[in-house]
Amino acid sequence: MITIVDVVGLLVILGVNAAAAALLTRFFRVRLNTRWGAALYAVLLGTLTLTVLTIVLGGAGLGPDLGNPAAVMGLTVVLPLATGIAFDYFWMPAPDDVDLPTEYSGSSRRDRREL
Repeated sequence: MITIVDVVGLLVILGVNAAAAALLTRFFRVRLNTRWGAALYAVLLGTLTLTVLTIVLGGAGLGPDLGNPAAVMGLTVVLPLATGIAFDYFWMPAPDDVDLPTEYSGSSRRDRREL
């Protein structure tokens, strides 16, 4: 039987994993200049990162026993990864649409030798 503590632990795992997926997706979208590279890296490295986070948080005693490995991967890795990627692509503005101050824009960057 699932207790309230198990449900809260599962929600913590889902929240941490979804936030990590959204942050990884944003990081790759900002850093990579390719269109598909950011999505590919977000899916591949995001899956790896969320799997490690699930193992660490599950080892800390959070979350219920879901029964089989497919349920664990589907619920704690695939669902938060899809949610985090969708949040970044559909809710957040594209990195090119964000106006930065002139001191941070690429056109006025100082050469590293000047620093």
